[in-house]
Amino acid sequence: MSNNDKRAVLLLTTLASFLTAFMGSSTNIALPAIGREFGMDAVLLGWVPMTFSLATAVFMLPLAKLADIHGRKRVFILGVAIYLAGSLGSAAALSGAVLLAMRVIQGAGAAMMFGTGTAILTSVYPPKERGQVLGINVASVYTGLSVGPFLGGALTENWGWRSIFLLGSALGVVVIAGTVWRMRGEWADARGERFDLIGAGIYAVAMVAVIYGLSRLPRVTGVGLLLAGAIAAVVFIRWEMRAVTPLLNVGLFRHNRVFALSNLAALVNYSATSAVGFLLSLYLQYIKGLGPQAAGLVLIAQPVMQAIFSPLAGRLSDRYEARVVASAGMGLTAAGLVMLTLLNEATPFPTIVASLVLLGLGFGLFSSPNTNAVMGAVERRDYGVASATLGTMRTIGQMLSLAIATLLFALIIGPVEITPPYYPAFLQSAHIAFVIFAAACAVGIFASLARGRMQREVG
Repeated sequence: MSNNDKRAVLLLTTLASFLTAFMGSSTNIALPAIGREFGMDAVLLGWVPMTFSLATAVFMLPLAKLADIHGRKRVFILGVAIYLAGSLGSAAALSGAVLLAMRVIQGAGAAMMFGTGTAILTSVYPPKERGQVLGINVASVYTGLSVGPFLGGALTENWGWRSIFLLGSALGVVVIAGTVWRMRGEWADARGERFDLIGAGIYAVAMVAVIYGLSRLPRVTGVGLLLAGAIAAVVFIRWEMRAVTPLLNVGLFRHNRVFALSNLAALVNYSATSAVGFLLSLYLQYIKGLGPQAAGLVLIAQPVMQAIFSPLAGRLSDRYEARVVASAGMGLTAAGLVMLTLLNEATPFPTIVASLVLLGLGFGLFSSPNTNAVMGAVERRDYGVASATLGTMRTIGQMLSLAIATLLFALIIGPVEITPPYYPAFLQSAHIAFVIFAAACAVGIFASLARGRMQREVG
């Protein structure tokens, strides 16, 4: 493949990554407007992002396996088309129920893009160039997360929340047209394998139970769903160990130390960081009295640093051991979380920004080298599954992080609105959350270092 063709692949997969991240962060800003139009209460409104996350987690691994069998470019194009259909349907939704259904369709399309984009890049670029391009791809995600709240807020304020989905649809058309026109070749390194339909069904049950269960904590239904999800996960693993052509090669976790511990490191890192923005957004608006726009300007420090340093970290992982670069990033993340454990009413803004800069720098150094380690640890036939597994770790980590924060709120604050009398309880909850996150991240450093050396000849 020529350099121009490789650059076209990088541009298209990067634009797709930007699209999903931008749409997610901008839609969150539009939630109050959506709630007012459809009369959705807080619980139902929470399902607007939740249905998307659930669908993405459920479909990612099975559809990535189908991509390995039938062609990653084919599934990537189909994923963008399904995402486009969900976006147009969301823009035209006349009720909250229709919008939720369209978000499920969007999530399925996003799963197809997530499960193939990284795998396609890994298929196209040789190991010595892979870290840099994966870093660029990761940076596009953080760029989308950075501009989403501001652009989404402007679109919602001036043209209504539906304009966000229309803009996303336009970007989807660009990606489909560019893929058909410029993405040459096909990658189906597991062609001929049978698809494990039973395993996919068990996996879907396990993922729905776990992710929905996390969202229901500390209710009894949440605990019950988590238990059911754990049982389904055990059944899934036992089934996959006996399957002739498994959906997930369990041996990758049992016998591939780099793959297993890199995924564990990703799970820990997302679990320790995903709720930081949520907690600090509340802190800045309730405790510091900032408006949404001013709070957003403070919080943008983290994703901007991630976007800047992800390509650099990717290049470093091409030259040095990924575990060293990623572990250093996790160490910086832990340091930023330790700073946040000292948060109180009088904490100056420069200290808050400094902690966010450390978090952004740490995550930027961690993410692309860790992705490089995961993709470099498997054979070509498993690229799609490896990419999807890493994406699943991200989704579960994000949900677990938010579940920890909301569980602490339920236990310490209770089912009440956060008003001045409850500010001390809110600060106590946030303090405990940051302590838990910092401790988890510190443990994650050892998991990251213990993964061993990458086998660069693989792939």
